[in-house]
Amino acid sequence: MRFRREPIKVKEAQARMAPHVQLGPTERVPLLDSVGRRLAEDIEATHPVPHFRRSGMDGFAVRSEDTKNATRDNPALLRVIEHIPCGAVPKREVQAGTCSRIMTGAAVPDGADAVIMLEMTDTVERDGVVYTAVKKEMQPGENTAQVASDLAEGTLLMERGRKVNAGEAALLATFGYNEVNVYRRPTAAIFATGSELLPVNEPLQPGKIRNSNSYMLAAQVQSAGGVPRILEMVPDDVELAMEKIVGAFDKVDVVITTGGVSVGDYDILVDIFQKWDGELLFNKVAMRPGSPTSVGIRNGQFLFGLSGNPGACFVGFELFVRPVLWGMQGKKQRYLPERQARLVGDYTKPSGFQRFVRGTCFTEGGQLFAQPVGVDKSGIVSSIKDANCLIVVPPGGKGLSDGEIVTVVLLDVAE
Repeated sequence: MRFRREPIKVKEAQARMAPHVQLGPTERVPLLDSVGRRLAEDIEATHPVPHFRRSGMDGFAVRSEDTKNATRDNPALLRVIEHIPCGAVPKREVQAGTCSRIMTGAAVPDGADAVIMLEMTDTVERDGVVYTAVKKEMQPGENTAQVASDLAEGTLLMERGRKVNAGEAALLATFGYNEVNVYRRPTAAIFATGSELLPVNEPLQPGKIRNSNSYMLAAQVQSAGGVPRILEMVPDDVELAMEKIVGAFDKVDVVITTGGVSVGDYDILVDIFQKWDGELLFNKVAMRPGSPTSVGIRNGQFLFGLSGNPGACFVGFELFVRPVLWGMQGKKQRYLPERQARLVGDYTKPSGFQRFVRGTCFTEGGQLFAQPVGVDKSGIVSSIKDANCLIVVPPGGKGLSDGEIVTVVLLDVAE
């Protein structure tokens, strides 16, 4: 298997994985704890909105028929019988020749069918009696919100799989959802392989590098709604690595490894995929960077073998791991969105495989543009922080030319 690998296209690799993605378990949590989680139930309106007739402004609740033919020069004179602040329940019915002072959002009293804004009224005194002078003819329903005019009871507000952000939390609170059913955050074990790796807190040594990939992957897992668990680094020992990696399946939902998937003498993940009791879905993808990316399934759980090169590891996670974590949490659209953009500058680095170039997208004049960012090498770390998209370069040809329309995979996705 080490040297006889048949590359498959990215879309085919994703298609092989899709049937194995299963919804995770659910749990009921307090509303505040649901923020950032994905709903495991459809949310419906538990009552109409508004659930009472509501004033749209500060003014006076009136009977529209009492204002017929009212003008500035010939106002309708109405006697105020009540003041209604927000939150109060009106006590008196508006009858012919009367009105009630009312605040924005307050309940419209029985008998009234319109609200005249304060600015269209005056206070006048006639024969010792104080009246409100209405200087405009009102229409039934004017400046009022009727029961259920916004939402009817039973209206579907949010579908399962939707992420709870600020607006969703406000809706849940509005309709009395003190607790919410959400999908449990999937847990991911992260193993970095290679005897050349050092813990982050250790000083550099000749021939050694610090383990940065584990922390990059942990951040990506968190951004996908998962819970990362960085475990001890695995040396270039197949039996020890097998024991640790397979043993992790009893403690987490998915296992992610970085490094050891190529064809070198010490690339131990290749041997593990040969010897384990799981199913190998693929072990080579027709893409750059990250062609040795390998994925297997064991008892319904995924094992991801990502490249040890930071750029390739980053891309492999976005294309293959993120869709699985999203799918386990019920997200309807598992894959990162793709858009068409105009390339800024030439890209003259063709490949026999489809290439995913770290880039930045921006909009000018309604047009989406994309340009490569930093040095396009899989071992480069510094450009990862600046990328908000992946520019897709088709296989073959001579690369891409300035101004050409390209496909981009968006990384910074607001949900």
